[in-house]
Amino acid sequence: MYLLDESLFFPDPIVAPDHGLAAIGGDLSIERLLLAYHSGYFPWYNDGEPICWWSPDPRMVFDLKSERPMRITKSMRQSKRNRGYEIRENTCFTDVMKHCGTVKRNDQDGTWINEDMLDAYSKLHELGHAKSVEVFKDNQLVGGLYGIDVPDKKIFCGESMFSLATDASKIAFMHLVEKLQQLDYHLIDAQVYNDHLASLGGVEMDREVFLSYLR
Repeated sequence: MYLLDESLFFPDPIVAPDHGLAAIGGDLSIERLLLAYHSGYFPWYNDGEPICWWSPDPRMVFDLKSERPMRITKSMRQSKRNRGYEIRENTCFTDVMKHCGTVKRNDQDGTWINEDMLDAYSKLHELGHAKSVEVFKDNQLVGGLYGIDVPDKKIFCGESMFSLATDASKIAFMHLVEKLQQLDYHLIDAQVYNDHLASLGGVEMDREVFLSYLR
C-alpha cells in the first residue's frame, strides 16, 4: 500500500492486489485525477475517509470493437422510440453527478460522490475532460451518466449513471456507445464488476490487457 503525498505519483498498477486498492492519500487536483485515469486508477472512497485509489484485476469494460458491445433489448428500443425521451450532452453535468449521488441503489448504502468529488469533477468538466449524457422527458432530467474522456487513448471511463424513469440510464448509455463507436473508441471502462453492468454487456478484462490500452 502506497501513501501518497503532494507529489504527482502513482505506483505501477501491476503491483496492486486483485481487489485493486493500491494507494491512499493525495488529493483530487485536476493534475492528479488526469494522471490517475491515464495510469489506470480511479478514486473511490466514503466521505470522511482518506482518498483511495483503485486499479482492480480483472477490470469491467465494454469492448467497443466487439460485434455486440452492449446488450440492447427489445424493451430498450421501444423506450427510446416511444417514451418521448430527448438526449442531450453536457448541458447539466453537475446535476447528473448529484442525481448519481442521491439515487437509491440495491448494492450500496451510501455514496462516494461527496462535495469534494462534485467540485473536482465539475472542474474537469469545465476543462473538457469530464462529460455527461442526459435524458430529458418533458424538459425534466430523468436519467443520465457521466465519466472521464481519455480521447488520446480512445477510452471513456464511466463513473456512474442514474435513472428516474423507465430505461432512462440505459438510453443514455446506448447513445454513448453509439457515439464512441463512431469516434473509433476502443473501450468504455466500467471499473468493477456488478450484475447490472454484466446484464448490459460488460465483460471482465485482465488488468494487464486493460493497461496495455493506456500505454
